[in-house]
Amino acid sequence: MEQQLDYAAVRAAAGRIAGAIRPAAVVPAAEGVWYALEYLQHTGSFKARGARNFLAAHHRAGTLPDAGVTIASGGNAGLACAWAARAQGVPATVFLPANAPRVKVERLRGYGAEVRLVGDRYADALAACEEFAAASGALASHAYDHPLIAAGAGTLLDEIRAALPGLDTVVVAVGGGGLFAGIATAAREHGVRVVAAEPENSRALNAALEAGRVVDVAVDSVAGDSLGATRVSADALAAARHEGVRSVLVPDPAITAARRALWEEHRIVVEAGAATALAALRTAPEPLGGRVAVVLCGANTDPADLTAPGI
Repeated sequence: MEQQLDYAAVRAAAGRIAGAIRPAAVVPAAEGVWYALEYLQHTGSFKARGARNFLAAHHRAGTLPDAGVTIASGGNAGLACAWAARAQGVPATVFLPANAPRVKVERLRGYGAEVRLVGDRYADALAACEEFAAASGALASHAYDHPLIAAGAGTLLDEIRAALPGLDTVVVAVGGGGLFAGIATAAREHGVRVVAAEPENSRALNAALEAGRVVDVAVDSVAGDSLGATRVSADALAAARHEGVRSVLVPDPAITAARRALWEEHRIVVEAGAATALAALRTAPEPLGGRVAVVLCGANTDPADLTAPGI
């Protein structure tokens, strides 16, 4: 079982998850621009790809314990982990802070996960998750920082290429970097350029590139709920250093405007994190040129603010 992120790992992931995930729909949006509708994926985000690959790889290797899998995440990664565990027929134990929104807790339980509420900070839930893994033998998963997780996410790139021959550039939002690292790894194989989009005040990848190493950053963005990683993965930083990758920062008002535009122009509802990719395209100082695909990566959001008067 491979434990490094390269194109062979992405292709292996594609084989493992074939038939288990929804192939991405790619639709024309404007002249030279297409949207990859990954928000239609199982559990509402791209995270299903990595979670399914992670568990399938361990199952085939005989390293998936009877105690199942555990993760500390109330967001898209937790939902994907619970979904993938149910499909694999193993338990999922998900740790959340006690103040986690009830809707997230209920969705996780709907996927069959055992939810444990600990402390009032993510760090408390993570510590409890690590203790549980050590004591129970459950397999510990991560939201983004694992080669199998990133490789699973990277399968999206080849699906976009198959649907959009001649793809020149893909624009993708970056939080912790799992999706970006996987897509950039596959894109490099085919000479496809990658634009890595981050909010100005949630810039873990951009800051790492600036510092020359992974660093911690503060998070204060409208997209912080899904792109709010305080540090990017080492694999993401390595991928960003290759030719053909550009790091772009976008202000929160541009993210909000892009999310609203997706609703008004296409009746597409996505998270602010997903709209960050479109915001990068809309605020680019010059056209990216060629055939551009924008990844709309998740839709686990409350649409109420899109239709509220005066918004």
